[in-house]
Amino acid sequence: MLADQSWAAQAACAQTEPDALFVRGAAQRSARAVCSACPVRAECLADALDSATEFGVWGGLTERERRALLRRYPQVDDWATWLGQQNEEVDAVLLGGRTGRRSAVTA
Repeated sequence: MLADQSWAAQAACAQTEPDALFVRGAAQRSARAVCSACPVRAECLADALDSATEFGVWGGLTERERRALLRRYPQVDDWATWLGQQNEEVDAVLLGGRTGRRSAVTA
């Protein structure tokens, strides 16, 4: 988990109702939309992956998408570093599989 949580104050969701990010089904689309232009999306995603956060939308990914990513890359123990090194993979991850091709998240 990232020790420095100062990024959270810059998050797009910092000014929204927290329960809006802990939804199921089609409502997750709205929650993900909050993340789409967030300046700290990668930091949020890395924190959620490092801590294996089970519920809610974090870094633009649902719990199902994060579980798939954790299963696909079990050797990763520092997600912030990994995300910083994986240009194409990061694009697929942060787009949440909406690239028209099968992404790491949905594989």
